[in-house]
Amino acid sequence: MTYILHLETATKVCSVALSKDGKLVALKEISEENYSHAENITLFIEDVLKQAELSIKDIHAVSVSSGPGSYTGLRIGVSTAKGLCYPLNIPLIAIDSLTALAELAREKYPNSNLCPLIDARRMEVFNAIYNDKREQIKPISADIIEENSYSQFEPFIYFGDGAMKLQEIWSTKNCEIDSTILSSAKGQTSIAYKKYLAKDVVDVAYFEPFYLKDFVAGKKVEK
Repeated sequence: MTYILHLETATKVCSVALSKDGKLVALKEISEENYSHAENITLFIEDVLKQAELSIKDIHAVSVSSGPGSYTGLRIGVSTAKGLCYPLNIPLIAIDSLTALAELAREKYPNSNLCPLIDARRMEVFNAIYNDKREQIKPISADIIEENSYSQFEPFIYFGDGAMKLQEIWSTKNCEIDSTILSSAKGQTSIAYKKYLAKDVVDVAYFEPFYLKDFVAGKKVEK
């Protein structure tokens, strides 16, 4: 059996999960306006291990949200993950924030195009779009949203912490909002297990988060 610890800190949600062979066994998370990740993440790790009656030495790998998302949040998550992988000599698995977020919506909307959105300030979001075959049909980018943005992918379901601010501007679009779906470490479980089996891991010493906004800021999406 394989136990993987999962850390999600790309948004205001601070989330830690534990999986066994790709299935969720424990979860602890909170969403606060003031980004309480630094104060909570170590406590949450202790909590999920306690729920599963395991010690940190029982963990076979750590997965972490690799971005895009909050600069500070990503740094905290990656630093914590490295701090576990180094002394335990276990692999580090990177999972992009939007793919993990889309995975959360897939059970509820298996036949829909999925549009995960992470807030990037004002009317800008980090986004990608996935079809019902788990294929990424629009690459990850930072986009300033307008009324006709992503029309070529309609109909779609949109969600994540960047979704609510678009509800009015997208009121006439052929799309549906689900405000209940937010970033969570449980979205990493099945993806991380597959990566672990495939030995698809990153270099613990040199891995850095994918911030995206440092490189693509204020980009308008093509209509």
